[in-house]
Amino acid sequence: MNPRASSVTVGKKDYPTLASPSQLPAPKETALSVITPPKITLALLKEAKEAGIPAVWLQPGAFDDEVLAYAKEAFPGATVAGYEGGTVGGEGWCVLVDGENSLRAAGKEIKRTRL
Repeated sequence: MNPRASSVTVGKKDYPTLASPSQLPAPKETALSVITPPKITLALLKEAKEAGIPAVWLQPGAFDDEVLAYAKEAFPGATVAGYEGGTVGGEGWCVLVDGENSLRAAGKEIKRTRL
């Protein structure tokens, strides 16, 4: 998602973006990984809740105490955030680094899909 641009370029390839969680094709089947400053994160989480997104992952730096409190209330049992653990550095859990380990620790089954 990127509310300011209709696409992002990685390498030499453009990838389309959506401006808001409400534009997702299946928000109720989508978990959101958030990498925005806390002030923006709070508004994004409110939009995500309204769109029906069931779970969020707050990346290190994307939250403060207010954001984390809202996320835990709005997405009970489906919020991952914090500086308690993680496997790299002191920044806490990162979905790209710790995603599978945290799912296993929570007793969740990991399903892989080949594209």
